[in-house]
Amino acid sequence: MFESLSQRLSTTVNRLRGRGRLTEENIREALREVRIALLEADVALPVVQALIQRVKVRAVGQDVLKSLSPGQALVKVVSDELTAVMGTANSELNLAVTPPAVVLMAGLQGAGKTTTVAKLARLLTERKKKKVMVVSCDVYRPAAIEQLRTLAGQVGVKFFPSEAGQDPVQIAKDAVAAARREVVDVLLVDTAGRLHVDEAMMAEIKALHAAITPVETLFVVDSMTGQDAATTAKAFADALPLTGVVLTKTDGDARGGAALSVRYITGRPIKFLGAGEKTDALEPFHPDRLAQRILGMGDVLSLVEEVERKVDHEKAQKLAQKVMKGKRFDLEDMRDQLDQMSNMGGLAGLMDKLPGVSGLPDSVKSKVNDGEIKRMVAIIGSMTPKERRHPDLLNGSRRARVAKGSGTQPADVNRLLKQYMQMEKMMSKLSRGGGKGLLRQMSGALKGMGGMGGMGGLPPR
Repeated sequence: MFESLSQRLSTTVNRLRGRGRLTEENIREALREVRIALLEADVALPVVQALIQRVKVRAVGQDVLKSLSPGQALVKVVSDELTAVMGTANSELNLAVTPPAVVLMAGLQGAGKTTTVAKLARLLTERKKKKVMVVSCDVYRPAAIEQLRTLAGQVGVKFFPSEAGQDPVQIAKDAVAAARREVVDVLLVDTAGRLHVDEAMMAEIKALHAAITPVETLFVVDSMTGQDAATTAKAFADALPLTGVVLTKTDGDARGGAALSVRYITGRPIKFLGAGEKTDALEPFHPDRLAQRILGMGDVLSLVEEVERKVDHEKAQKLAQKVMKGKRFDLEDMRDQLDQMSNMGGLAGLMDKLPGVSGLPDSVKSKVNDGEIKRMVAIIGSMTPKERRHPDLLNGSRRARVAKGSGTQPADVNRLLKQYMQMEKMMSKLSRGGGKGLLRQMSGALKGMGGMGGMGGLPPR
């Protein structure tokens, strides 16, 4: 998301960052480019006008022109104002009520409501340790009820049954009663969608809202619809007391106009971003972090949180102990590392959060793809357990067999083994240095990454 906008803005602000002195003319020229970049990203015109005006007022005032490093100061102003437009800080769900906390999900057909219900149920179960129940009030699409039943089973939450032909309001009331009986913390209510906003749809969802008085009413909207997302959200906000918005399909949205427009147009905070079809592909929305990503500064905080959450710490500890004892790093270990990388969204997902990546040429970024990881895992999977533990056994005929079994070429197998040898060489160096050597190597690597050296030491786990 924000790929094209990020490239344009990063180029503009980087040109100004190194300047020792800025003039009003410099700033006017830069803001003209920022304005064009925002409009091309399909940001709503009122949002663009308000953002540019706010940046301009601060930029030609004391904040920038009188600063010791005006280029850096202007970047901070743009970052601050982008953050303000999107909502300043993460707005969490209000679940501090007498259980069950009822969350009503609204939106148009095809926006991804049912999938989002399952994603939110998983997030609340795993990260907030809540007991969750889900129910579908979409009596017009029997497939939607079955879809939610299946997804509820996958994420391990309770499902309240409903059928086509039942009264949606009665379903919701019965689900609330059941959630109360079963001492459920959160009840997520999926509702019917339409292809467009209509009176019948609004009347039904208003009746649902009045019957169950949810603590949260979330509007689920497809980010790929751009400015239309903000317009539709406004229509729902006028009809319902919305408490927040969930933007879906952000992985397919290269422009990002919806994320920058929704908060300003509706006055409601974006609470979550959905990126992908998997049930773990839902993240809390942090405006400040997203503003930094747009300006090419990366999102190291989110990356650290993701590593903490998704890395198998037991496996990581075993590998560390193995290396420290001087045992050889083998292809089984390499496959574990590749699997963990895939769990964190693959190379593309990791790159998106690293500082400076938006400034890389397209020719470089296009080479970073998760297909290579899958190919490497397939090659290692075609080896026998003995070959994975003892890579030296892989002579020419064995390599040809592995290539055939994994649907690759012998050259691909050779390339993988070369990468493995480089990793194995690094691991053996670390083990020879012992604990102190390991820390020295890690410290040197961090300093070499530039900009991360000032993060300080991590506390012991």
